[in-house]
Amino acid sequence: MRLEQKVAIITGGAKGIGEAAVRRFSDEGAKVVIADMDDAAGEALVSSLTDAGKDAIYVQTNVASSESVANLVEKTVEAFGTVDILVNNAGITSDAMLTKMTAEQFEKVLSVNLTGVFNCTQAVVPLFIEKGYGKIINTSSVSGVYGNVGQTNYAATKAAVVGMTKTWAKELGRKGINVNAVAPGFTKTDLVAKMPANIIEKMTAVVSQQRLAEPVEIANAYLFLASDEAGYINGHVLHVDGGIMM
Repeated sequence: MRLEQKVAIITGGAKGIGEAAVRRFSDEGAKVVIADMDDAAGEALVSSLTDAGKDAIYVQTNVASSESVANLVEKTVEAFGTVDILVNNAGITSDAMLTKMTAEQFEKVLSVNLTGVFNCTQAVVPLFIEKGYGKIINTSSVSGVYGNVGQTNYAATKAAVVGMTKTWAKELGRKGINVNAVAPGFTKTDLVAKMPANIIEKMTAVVSQQRLAEPVEIANAYLFLASDEAGYINGHVLHVDGGIMM
């Protein structure tokens, strides 16, 4: 039970990689807070966990809103008394080629993928500093490392997340707080499942393992970085991409 009695907030936790992380953290003994905008999926996941005797709550959260994030932290402390782990997993896409991308598309993705990470981290860090302990895991992407056609906004946010991760690791490491990032590769999520078959084939072709990741494989990386086994890892970006462009 690597996370026994730890309290973890996982944003974007209702579906996909976030759901896989919620289940893995819960299996390892964590009290889990699912932060998401999908009420139906969030409540269903909580019911599944509590029916199995696990501790979990759902809090509707718009990470782009500092007020909504403040409510998330307040509800977490009310339910479980503290916060030990933050997984900044929430993210969106709104793809278009540079010449066709609108300002609205650009700003929308930045508000969730970048400002959202800032809002959530800033909200929990005072609690971490007070106790001298905390784990922050940010979600970057291979798109933030290598770039990706049609993803100016998304790639920019994921590259920026790496910069924030390293900056916060330097600022907060002396206070007992670990800040790391995971850069997933192409993963089997609902979003990917809706793509044309030829696009999925092209995505798979650039992976040395010739397959897409399962959500739980990304969740396992989150789990490791959230555990005390990773106590001396700080400011690291863990690539879980099957060997893309190796």
